[in-house]
Amino acid sequence: MKQLFTSMLLALTPLYIVAQSTVTGNITDSENGQPLEQVSVYIPQLEKGAVTDTNGSYTIAGLPEGSYKLVVAYLGYETHSTTLQIHSGTNTFNYAMVASAIEIDEVVLSTPFHKLQRENVMKVEQKSIAEIKSEGAITLAEGIATIPGVTSVSTGVGIGKPVIRGLSFNRVLVYTQGVRLENQQFGGEHGLGINDAGISSVEVIKGPASLLYGSDALGGVLYLNPESFELPNQTSGDINLNYFTNTLGYGANAGFKTSGNKFKFLVRGAYASNADYETGDGTGVTNSRFNEADIKTGVAYQATKFKTELRYNYNESNLGIPEEIGVQNNERDPLLPNQEIATHILSSKTNFFFRKSSLEATFGYIFNDRKEFEEHHEHEEGEEHEEEGHEEEHEEGEEGPSLDMDLSTFNYNIQFNPQWGSMTTIFGVQGMHQKNENFGEEVLIPNAITNDFGVLATSHIHFNKSDLQLGVRYDLRSINGEESGIVGDEEYIPSLDKNFNSFNAAVGYRADLTDNILFRLNLATGFRAPNLSELTSNGLHSGANRVEIGNPDLDSEQNVQVDLALEYGNQHIEVYANAFYNSVSNYIYLQPTGDFRDDNPIYVFQQQNAKLYGGEFGFHLHPHPLDWLHFESSFDMVFGELEDKTDLPLIPANRWNNTLRVEWNTIKGTKSKSYAFATLQSVFDQNKVATFEATTPGYSLFNMGIGGELKIFNQLVGYKVSGNNLFDKTYISHLSRLKTDGIANMGRNIAFNLSIGL
Repeated sequence: MKQLFTSMLLALTPLYIVAQSTVTGNITDSENGQPLEQVSVYIPQLEKGAVTDTNGSYTIAGLPEGSYKLVVAYLGYETHSTTLQIHSGTNTFNYAMVASAIEIDEVVLSTPFHKLQRENVMKVEQKSIAEIKSEGAITLAEGIATIPGVTSVSTGVGIGKPVIRGLSFNRVLVYTQGVRLENQQFGGEHGLGINDAGISSVEVIKGPASLLYGSDALGGVLYLNPESFELPNQTSGDINLNYFTNTLGYGANAGFKTSGNKFKFLVRGAYASNADYETGDGTGVTNSRFNEADIKTGVAYQATKFKTELRYNYNESNLGIPEEIGVQNNERDPLLPNQEIATHILSSKTNFFFRKSSLEATFGYIFNDRKEFEEHHEHEEGEEHEEEGHEEEHEEGEEGPSLDMDLSTFNYNIQFNPQWGSMTTIFGVQGMHQKNENFGEEVLIPNAITNDFGVLATSHIHFNKSDLQLGVRYDLRSINGEESGIVGDEEYIPSLDKNFNSFNAAVGYRADLTDNILFRLNLATGFRAPNLSELTSNGLHSGANRVEIGNPDLDSEQNVQVDLALEYGNQHIEVYANAFYNSVSNYIYLQPTGDFRDDNPIYVFQQQNAKLYGGEFGFHLHPHPLDWLHFESSFDMVFGELEDKTDLPLIPANRWNNTLRVEWNTIKGTKSKSYAFATLQSVFDQNKVATFEATTPGYSLFNMGIGGELKIFNQLVGYKVSGNNLFDKTYISHLSRLKTDGIANMGRNIAFNLSIGL
């Protein structure tokens, strides 16, 4: 596999000499004609750009010939995008920006055509990490749960995984550094496994994205954009400090990046530590503590018609698994049971740019080492996981983890992008080779090999005031599992040899019905092959306190979703309505049998057709000329039921969020803004539950925050202070895995954040 990886990279790195082109111009204010300083002028596909100087001038050099999207963005002005034909030599592009109270419209990177959000045929939600931090989220999983239509299945604070419109676990695919993250995501007590340091923004595709990403994207995609490299001949650094009053949590991350004309480098390290969280009544939730260390680094080389980058991320987490209310203290080392999880992510992305086409090749290697220690297991601090002699480390009679799993995954994604007039097309080949190995005393899922292979074609056709996008894809997946245990034993797992295939298609249409009304209609299919746990498990699932028995005869899930969106916007108000209907064939779910094994209930995996429906609705009021005043409201809901009219499990309760925000300029001569906000989050009763689920009452949480930048000793310092659940409400989220034990969610928490540029 290493030889294949190396040879594919070498095949994509020829050196050749080409003529260079330059784009230069001036950016001004459309009302008064004055030049604008610090405007971003950017070509997303080439990942090249510049910022304007005091005269409003900019220059982007070292460009290949061809047709590329160019984006002009500046806070307080409407983001502008245009298709620019770059010829050999010097090209000129001037633009007069139009003032706007709307936030900067960002380029969507999770879909292949690099459009602005409003130009994209598929509705994609995007949120910056800075915005998530301003809302006081302790973890990334908690932060993304504020996006309409997105929630989180949580086990305390440190463990959370995304839910998109009622679908979660292996039905939601996570992408980071441009590659799919594989880290045993089927486990309910296994979190996201990604630190927010070194991530610039989060994008969410709500609905089946199998056309773009293959199996496991049936419910949607969470796409994490890494921080970008510095602009040419620029160097920067920063330090960020966080503190959370509820968990007595502290964290810090520091980054440095520098770029020459061709070579680029960045590095960022982070550490976080949290004690047990307290509920609204002051009770400490025993063993909800967690610690995390993270490092991200990358190097890049960019020539005129060729660029390549290599990124690496190492994340080490030590997570307590809360089970009951017990010892009350502020210790930080997790008690038993706990997890030790180490994840390595190595990715490379290489692009070639031709006159009327481009080629992109992305490769990724992910190694996930997951250990779980239970009450009757102890381990010495500093134990090392060595490749050689690993099995001897857990010989019979020697203390060790109850569960020890290694998951190694190699994936690839090669896309060719020819341009024919107003039509842009992507032809792609994607695949994955994955190996799971067990070294612990217990076997949750057997040793297994999984192989994926898929081919796709998708096109985007641009008309005068509308866009059409369509595509098809075919996938193959094979799963080969080894025999585990002794024939005749209760927990015996037979060998497995299964193959799955699926054909999927998607079509979407976007139109400007008027100057103010935008319409989107998307129809897409998706699929998900059953995972190893659903096919093979046969034993006690400690995190859920039940015995789960797999079903090797399960078929792939297949869904069809219709998504309809309407948006209206003018200088005073924006309104949107987004409704969906999702029909899922062969939906896989757990069903209690009524039997017990060692006093633990037995559940089996079964299949039945299901449907989910609902949507997100909201508006944003920013009355002109009171551009400093914003009122935002959003409502999201989802309903899910099986064909037999029983309700699906883990369907989030309906939510209604209302936020009042004010903004003002703080530093004279700059675009630096300060802000203050107050949010009322109302969560409704959830009485539509599965057979083995408990209902949960509704609740309301009040949050406030303030932030901005200050100049201290001629140094800009960013600050954020936010208070969540300020009235110390005692409540239980419907998607909390601790609700069966009556353990409430977090009480009042004040978050402090400082950011210092170097």
